[in-house]
Amino acid sequence: MPPCLLSEGQAIGHRGAVLMLSRFPAGKQEPLVDRGYGSARFRGVRGTRGLTPCIPSARGRRQPMPHDALLHRQRHRIETMFGRLKDWRGIAMRYDRCANTFVSAIALAATATFWLNQ
Repeated sequence: MPPCLLSEGQAIGHRGAVLMLSRFPAGKQEPLVDRGYGSARFRGVRGTRGLTPCIPSARGRRQPMPHDALLHRQRHRIETMFGRLKDWRGIAMRYDRCANTFVSAIALAATATFWLNQ
């Protein structure tokens, strides 16, 4: 299982993503991310690990970067999962102050959502 990292709500996602990506086991995993993670720093970390970037270029980028459009379309499953987790009011509003309690609440909600949708 990949490691878990919980950052501040107002923090830029690149910092945490770069830290987590370096902790993933080596292999051919292809994390699906959106346009916001298309920075040169994030792409560089992925390139050193032997992963081909599957990140669409930002609309304002001068030179578009190639990506696998068919693979990126599968990202809707990730967005749907986050939407279902945010149906739980305590997770959407982040009532828990302690990070361990919040991650535990996410795990409980994910388990219940998975069990109810079978």
